[in-house]
Amino acid sequence: MGAQKPAIQVKDLYKVYRVGETKVRALNGVDFTIYKGEFCSIVGASGSGKSTLLNMLAGLEKPTKGQVIIAGEHIEKKNENQLVKFRREHIGFIFQSFNLMATMDAVENVALPLTFQGVGRGERLKKANEVLDLVGLQKYKDHRPTQMSGGQQQRVGVARALVVRPEIIFADEPTGNLDSKTSEEVMQLMRKVVREQNQTLVMVTHDNHLATYADRIFHIKDGKIEWIEDNREKIPEANDTTTNIKKESNL
Repeated sequence: MGAQKPAIQVKDLYKVYRVGETKVRALNGVDFTIYKGEFCSIVGASGSGKSTLLNMLAGLEKPTKGQVIIAGEHIEKKNENQLVKFRREHIGFIFQSFNLMATMDAVENVALPLTFQGVGRGERLKKANEVLDLVGLQKYKDHRPTQMSGGQQQRVGVARALVVRPEIIFADEPTGNLDSKTSEEVMQLMRKVVREQNQTLVMVTHDNHLATYADRIFHIKDGKIEWIEDNREKIPEANDTTTNIKKESNL
């Protein structure tokens, strides 16, 4: 791993909230490095600090102390306008609640982040069509969210995160609204995409089983990383589990 390029470096990260007279340490000295092309999951119970950590990595909250370096840039030093620009250009998000626009079809939803980047309409639609093919939604491009299942909607969510070719994709409980079978299929898809596109994906989940789809699992408790589990030996090669994922688009 040492020779690989770091995608995220977290150094001595603290987040302290004041609740009345007491100080709550949501993050209590966190250090780690995530490398380009890695799929990492951050797993922990409710209140463990995992959501706070994701917010810090995405620049949605400022740390009390410490450094967050993404793509060589210090996130903690940026102001709000700089952070908005940085997220727009470097980061993709996959949400639990899909966050799709109800009035837009799949292609338009996926193309939306490119609109914010000022990409022309023809190029936007071309790229959106390509990533929808990648996630196995060839037949659903003109469907609106209400015409799609939860699994299909989350595939649109994955495609939307990919379309800007971000350095990092953050996924916050991405299968929280899906049944277990669909969750497995979405996780297989996400792992396949990381492999094929050499993407860096950081997922937050409370589900220990879903966390095992990742290359490394960061176990967080009481604001500290308790241990980092290297899961690469245990993951079957992507071909074993995902060869039919493109065809199985009728979730």
